[in-house]
Amino acid sequence: MTIYNSVIEMIGNTPMLALRTFDTGPCRLLLKLENQNPGGSIKDRIGLSMIEAAERDGQIKPGGTLIEATAGNTGLGLALVAAQKGYKMLVIVPDKMSQEKIFHLNALGAQVMMTRSDVTKGHPDYYQDVAERLAGEMDNSLWVNQFANPANPQAHEDGTGPEIWAQTDGRIDAMVCGVGSGGTISGLARFFQSVKPSMEMVLADPEGSILAGMVNDGVAGDLGSWVVEGIGEDFVPPNCELELINRAYTIPDRESLATARELLAREGVLAGSSAGTLLAAALRYCREQTEPKTVVTLIPDSGNKYLSKMYNAHWMADQGFAERPRHGDLRDLISRPFDDRAVVAAAPDDTLMGAYGRMRMADVSQLPVLDGDRILGIIDESDLLLALYQNPERFDDPVSGHMIDRLEMLAPGEAMENLLPILRADRVAIIVDDGHFLGLITKVDLLNHLRRNAVVAN
Repeated sequence: MTIYNSVIEMIGNTPMLALRTFDTGPCRLLLKLENQNPGGSIKDRIGLSMIEAAERDGQIKPGGTLIEATAGNTGLGLALVAAQKGYKMLVIVPDKMSQEKIFHLNALGAQVMMTRSDVTKGHPDYYQDVAERLAGEMDNSLWVNQFANPANPQAHEDGTGPEIWAQTDGRIDAMVCGVGSGGTISGLARFFQSVKPSMEMVLADPEGSILAGMVNDGVAGDLGSWVVEGIGEDFVPPNCELELINRAYTIPDRESLATARELLAREGVLAGSSAGTLLAAALRYCREQTEPKTVVTLIPDSGNKYLSKMYNAHWMADQGFAERPRHGDLRDLISRPFDDRAVVAAAPDDTLMGAYGRMRMADVSQLPVLDGDRILGIIDESDLLLALYQNPERFDDPVSGHMIDRLEMLAPGEAMENLLPILRADRVAIIVDDGHFLGLITKVDLLNHLRRNAVVAN
């Protein structure tokens, strides 16, 4: 076994896994596990390639600041390498990025600036425009610009492509990729053109991105929004050589997320949201074939960065990507129903310290106080603050002494309009059925319900 002298030396040479449990038609479908890179994604490769190219070209001086606009993983790859080489790192991310990515960037020492995800290129708040502007304002800084940096596709032409070729002994017939910056698919396509021109390059594109339409029809697809992170675009990046792509599949968010979750359940691979898009497209391609082929796709990053999102059943339900039993009454608004025991609660003899810790752990601002399935009261952050502000010794007090027991309770069958006076008063509605606690409804729960209905109506 190799002993490395630096984490940088561990980038690349990732393993390949053959799918066993999915229907792949007549094809053999292989996964290139880029989530096994030290930073957890394929972007470690281009982080190293682009920084080393900048050093060779004299574009960055010791102690300088690297600036990049990214969906998260390129920033992580750059931050990983920058930390090893002594550079500062400023990362501009759209506000739909997972919190885990931001925590990871901060832990690597990167400064993170969040900007809007609802604007397009040319808008002053668009993340790439922000990065370019800041680079012009800061001394000894470099906008890395993965979207047009030639060292991005070069990393895959020189590294990822030859690895896949060697791992398959040259027996590869199709490669399925997504496009974020365009570097992966273009670099791989260049390499495979040089060794096997008959190989097909297949684009997996989120629904809402314009790129699949450009490949299949020569015109931009309808621009929309999508939840999958890291792939899909509202423009054609300079690094994306669309003419090298043979066909494209459009994959809805629901299918992408379900496929990634299925990959974990069936094969034990914890993959990110874009992997779901790539795998769904690869499966469609494989099932359409009439003769055996070897098809390779990527697991671009680790699902560790999405535990609070696509691997959280409540998030999936709130976003409308997972179905829950529907009752046609107020129970449908409860985000964490008591009947599946997902609700976070306190017992009357729990301490205030215990209640506080439970709130922090679950990221909630109030807890129902329960005796079995009977609700006795509610305790929230304001109650804790009033009890503890000048009396920190009360952390050991029982919850029952500080909870609110004047409760706003509604039966499941009551009209939704009855929620409004309760929510306007900054309280939560408690849904009970014959005295049995069913759950809480907050303002956010009502908003989520209205959004879900608006999506269905459209």
